[in-house]
Amino acid sequence: MEPARGGPPAGAEEGQGERMLVNGAVITGKGAAKGRSAEEVEQIRTILRTKFDSLNAEYEQALAENHKLRLVEIGDAAGDDQADSGSKTAERDAATSLLRTLLDRRTQAEHAMQRLDDGTYGNCEGCSNPIPWERLEVFPSATTCVNCKQVRERRAS
Repeated sequence: MEPARGGPPAGAEEGQGERMLVNGAVITGKGAAKGRSAEEVEQIRTILRTKFDSLNAEYEQALAENHKLRLVEIGDAAGDDQADSGSKTAERDAATSLLRTLLDRRTQAEHAMQRLDDGTYGNCEGCSNPIPWERLEVFPSATTCVNCKQVRERRAS
């Protein structure tokens, strides 16, 4: 549910901040984490930490495998025909792409944890409006609302 615009929402006193219905509870304040209980914020932090740790382990494993692949290529390159060389290039490109993706996702989780510490978690970095709780439940590392994400993607294409 979108926060009310153009003045305080129904039932809100001036200066209270925006209100947003999230999982049946009214959340007040700028960020979706504001107004949440300490237990709920800790659950968010645990989810983000677990995601970060998992991505970090996956990244380290992919990095080690990429290193092994490069070592094998160095010792195995002599006598390769064009097909073998092309195959190895495709493998190397796929491994590099995986590393970039894992690093990006790990960085997103780390950034979300920092925003939680700063008290800005749940605010859209594009428009500063609260990101709907449902979006954060599906994608805890989200830093933009759906509208700003769509605008950013349209500009990129």
